[in-house]
Amino acid sequence: MTNINKYVRNFCIIAHIDHGKSTLADRLIESTNTIKGKQLEDQVLDDMDLEKERGITIKSHPIQMNYKHSDNNNYILNLIDTPGHVDFTYEVSRSMTACEGALLIVDASQGVEAQTVSNLYLAIEADLTIIPILNKIDMPNADVESVSNQIIELIGCTKEEILSVSAKEGVGINGVFDAIISKIPRPTSKHENNTSRALIFDSFYDQFRGVVAYIRVFGGAFKKNDIIELISNKVNFEITEVGKLKLEKVSTDILSSGDVGYIVTSLKDVSDINVGDTLSLKIEKNRLPLPGYKEVKPMVFSGMYPVDSHDYEDFKTSLMKLKLNDAALTFEPNVSTALGFGFRCGFLGPLHM
Repeated sequence: MTNINKYVRNFCIIAHIDHGKSTLADRLIESTNTIKGKQLEDQVLDDMDLEKERGITIKSHPIQMNYKHSDNNNYILNLIDTPGHVDFTYEVSRSMTACEGALLIVDASQGVEAQTVSNLYLAIEADLTIIPILNKIDMPNADVESVSNQIIELIGCTKEEILSVSAKEGVGINGVFDAIISKIPRPTSKHENNTSRALIFDSFYDQFRGVVAYIRVFGGAFKKNDIIELISNKVNFEITEVGKLKLEKVSTDILSSGDVGYIVTSLKDVSDINVGDTLSLKIEKNRLPLPGYKEVKPMVFSGMYPVDSHDYEDFKTSLMKLKLNDAALTFEPNVSTALGFGFRCGFLGPLHM
């Protein structure tokens, strides 16, 4: 198991909104030939229309890349792209739990901004190795010297440790790969206690196959037909498929410690599974939940009511499916004399809503 882990790197990209995070992800994917040139489009990991329209990332997207390094070893790089907008901080914190390192991107023309600092503190709290990257150095108004000093002041690194890149032009991308491989540690066993455990960091509902969970394995292994138990609520289910996350889902035989991938759970009741939960093999004893998750605190509330009261149950089911895809959403039943039965929904901010 150790030998396999030796060539795995799990990392995320963090930045303020519009500092070139998705563009750098595009270049890394392109450089590793994970997607052939014809299929590559801008913001390749942003698959929601709103993400492309506004040029922002809303959902965290995991993708696995295979990279042959100059040391002639083949590395597996698991990148988890994260949002930059303050409304989606919860997505960022969840992604970090599945990683060992983070690429901190700062725009050379705009400098360190609020979300840069906020996301950096999350990364430090998650005990990640930080690689500082100065992006957009080819911009006419780029102030490399001044922004480099801001980064040095922010994280206490040396000037030599800051990578200067232009994600748009593909300048300095090889240096990013070198830093990922040499600085980010291989998946560790810091949470291992001789049991098979994995953390659910994202999930969605597939109407044909049930709940699909994205997991990071922190010990042991998971394969098809294993009987799994969720530690928080003791719900049991059988795994019908496991696999890796390329741009599409690729089915494999097994997910081992250190791997990032997905499992198809066959669960039809969406309230059974929670993002942030720990799953383990049912036959194992002495199982403890994995650390690193916080309860989400909504900041903006909105009352939502179906136009026709007969649609109340359908509306409730839809909200539960949405919560599976967006763990930061909260809702509780609410009654209004004017509007009838509905829900009071909590969001992290206006854009989230």
